[in-house]
Amino acid sequence: MFRAILSFFGAIFSFVTVGTAIAVLMIGAIFWMYGRDLPKHEELSNYTPKTISRIYSGEGRLIDEFATERRLYAPADEIPDLVKQAFISAEDKNFYNHKGYDARGMISAAVDAVKSRGQNVRGASTITQQVMKNFLLGGERTGERKIKELILATRIEKTLSKDRILELYLNEIFLGQNSYGVAAAAQTYFNKTLSQLGPEEAAYLAALPKAPSTYHPVRETERALARRNFVLREMNENGYVSDAAYEVARNSPLKTVQNGDYAPFRQSLPPRDYFTDEIRRQLSEDFGEGEFFGGGLTIRATVEPEMQVHAAAALRQGLEKYDRSQGIWRGTRKTIPADKLADEASWRAALAEVEVARDVERWHPAVVLEIAKTSARIGIEGVAEDSDGHWIVAKDVAWARKLNEDGSLGRKAQAASDLLSVGDVVHVRQMTKDSDGSFIRWTLRQVPEVQGGFVAMDVNTGRVVAMQGGFSYQDSVFNRATQATRQPGSSFKPFVYAAALDSGFTPATIVIDAPIEVATAQGIWRPKNASNKFYGPTPLRTGIERSRNLMTVRLAEEIGMDLVAGYAERFGVYDRMDPFLSNALGSQETTLFKMVASYAMFANGGERVEPTLVDRVQDRWGETVYRHDPRHCEDCQLTSLDPGFGPRITSDRERVINAITAYQLTSMMQGVVERGTASKTVNLSVPTAGKTGTTNDAKDVWFIGFTSNIVAGCYIGYDRPRSLGKGASGGGMCGPVFTQFMKEATKKYGGGKFKVPPGGHFIKIDRFTGARLPDDATGDNVVAEYFRDGEEPVFGLAALIDGGFAMGANLPLFAPGEAEGATQVTTSTGKKAKVGPKASFGSLSSGGLY
Repeated sequence: MFRAILSFFGAIFSFVTVGTAIAVLMIGAIFWMYGRDLPKHEELSNYTPKTISRIYSGEGRLIDEFATERRLYAPADEIPDLVKQAFISAEDKNFYNHKGYDARGMISAAVDAVKSRGQNVRGASTITQQVMKNFLLGGERTGERKIKELILATRIEKTLSKDRILELYLNEIFLGQNSYGVAAAAQTYFNKTLSQLGPEEAAYLAALPKAPSTYHPVRETERALARRNFVLREMNENGYVSDAAYEVARNSPLKTVQNGDYAPFRQSLPPRDYFTDEIRRQLSEDFGEGEFFGGGLTIRATVEPEMQVHAAAALRQGLEKYDRSQGIWRGTRKTIPADKLADEASWRAALAEVEVARDVERWHPAVVLEIAKTSARIGIEGVAEDSDGHWIVAKDVAWARKLNEDGSLGRKAQAASDLLSVGDVVHVRQMTKDSDGSFIRWTLRQVPEVQGGFVAMDVNTGRVVAMQGGFSYQDSVFNRATQATRQPGSSFKPFVYAAALDSGFTPATIVIDAPIEVATAQGIWRPKNASNKFYGPTPLRTGIERSRNLMTVRLAEEIGMDLVAGYAERFGVYDRMDPFLSNALGSQETTLFKMVASYAMFANGGERVEPTLVDRVQDRWGETVYRHDPRHCEDCQLTSLDPGFGPRITSDRERVINAITAYQLTSMMQGVVERGTASKTVNLSVPTAGKTGTTNDAKDVWFIGFTSNIVAGCYIGYDRPRSLGKGASGGGMCGPVFTQFMKEATKKYGGGKFKVPPGGHFIKIDRFTGARLPDDATGDNVVAEYFRDGEEPVFGLAALIDGGFAMGANLPLFAPGEAEGATQVTTSTGKKAKVGPKASFGSLSSGGLY
């Protein structure tokens, strides 16, 4: 009997032993099989998550940020214990005790599932397992993934410290609102840093990993509060929060950015504009979109914020002035249904949802609430209602006619109802007194149909200090300063003259301003001056000051368009210029950005500059991966410098043109500003040079000018090119934009006389005849021209460039101010042409293609 009992227990023991061994072998085999081709967990040691790339101004102010995953990486030692404790309490209270998996928690979860017959299924993954799932395995719910998760969790616990694993977890998890990691989430939900969070805020963040949308602070407030308080209770039970602190936190309301309790972080940044968006476009090409949007780059922009404001204001004023002169009301073409206008709360909520430009300084979106006999009552976003209401009065609409949907124009407005209807969304601005800034009335505004661009940069470094690519970035993100290719018109002429001056011509060389015919594949081309008149033999200086098309064509034909094209490509105006004669008048398209950069090389004496919007780019570890300025500061390492001496800067930049040529051309373009096509609108307190440009039919108008420090350029035209109308010109439309901006720029950057390069000497000439004058000559007709040493310039008719024009005995030679009476002359082909009289500024305009 005893032997039988022993045999029975022995059999059971053997069965259990063998079964256990088999089970162990089977488990071992499963773990071996699934553990063979697992991802390498060692890669987590070099974890580099997607993080926000940030753009800073030159003063170090954050001005924009870009990210596909909004993450701010926080090292473990920068994450407060309170935050760590909140997540440990919510997700894995035994985190610091287990070795990657929590067997007790797994058994407890299984028991709960059995007891509830599957109704209470909860996860039992540790933080370490979640790290493995998020980083290496993916989120599918399968037994195979759980086995791999366990294997990797045990391995990673042997490789990384607990704090490092927790750091990975707290920086990787998605917490809703495009926020990844606790640092970004703290900013998104509370606009606070991690160190500023209270227990109730840390607990709310710890409640989110399970399902952020389930615990949304606005849509799911009750569930969010319940989950937050559960985490707080766990923190209290685990000894992380005292009883008193727990009671205070548990009874605290859920205050978040989403509830309107805190201002959003984005509100502290300036509105995104053309400048930072252009940085995004350029760096995405240079570094790749993945690196830009996820590489955690620190970008130091060249923008000067106050100059950017002035540039936007100047261009907007120029565009709006032209738009108002057309007298057409288009509005926003957005409306709000009448049933949403019943009360203030309703129309304010509805207006906030309407997509209209909100980045124009002093403009407010508004909605028409009531139409009276002659006026219209409006509700204004961001402006409180008053007892009398806000009104658009009749005299504020008298400038316009309404553009109907069929393209027709209504009658000249006499009452607000002629332009407006109830529910219309409009823009308004306060009209104030210039004397004391006191309020007069609200006035209607609209985003102009005409558009334009503006760029300003340092002439010596190419640093772009301001750039505006249109009236409003929020209305149109297309950057007309860098992306719009337009005909530069007469603003291209300086490059023709530069090629000529380098080829032996001088500012005193005489060129015939008379008719010319050019045979082309399309037939005979007959260019003409903007004034439709001819002026006879004229010095080069006057040709550029008065923007003479015929002189420019003759000059280009004389030196050859291949040479002109080479100069244009050397300056960077074009990547490849077609050597057609019409291109001497700026008929080939380019961008404002390229033109302004090219003019900078005239201003700095002929040295190449590479235009840039970025001074420096650093990677996520702070290493500089790009620096714009290649110059070397020889004395910057010294502890001090002798009084009156600055650090020496050495440069090996390429020379684009001869320094004397650059100065001669600069001097000639000073004449454009002082007495030429820009003299009526460009007037600064420092020496200024520049060139106007107006294309055929005034489809594009330009002005590009510079002082000794800053070059700036303006372009205005319709996105779908069409004429700007009779009288439109670069000097008349872009000149005021340039002047308004440069008055502010010279306050900051100053300006002085243009530097005269060595190797030349001044000779006084008559600017009407090109004849040499005595050194003591004075008068309006006298100009001091700079000639190269050793050069023996020829003056007057001996220096004539005929270009096929037959001199006749009846040709008027020269008269101050140009001949007033038209004179008939004979061309080399035997045809008759009239020369003179002098064109007025209005008729001359600013040159152009033809």
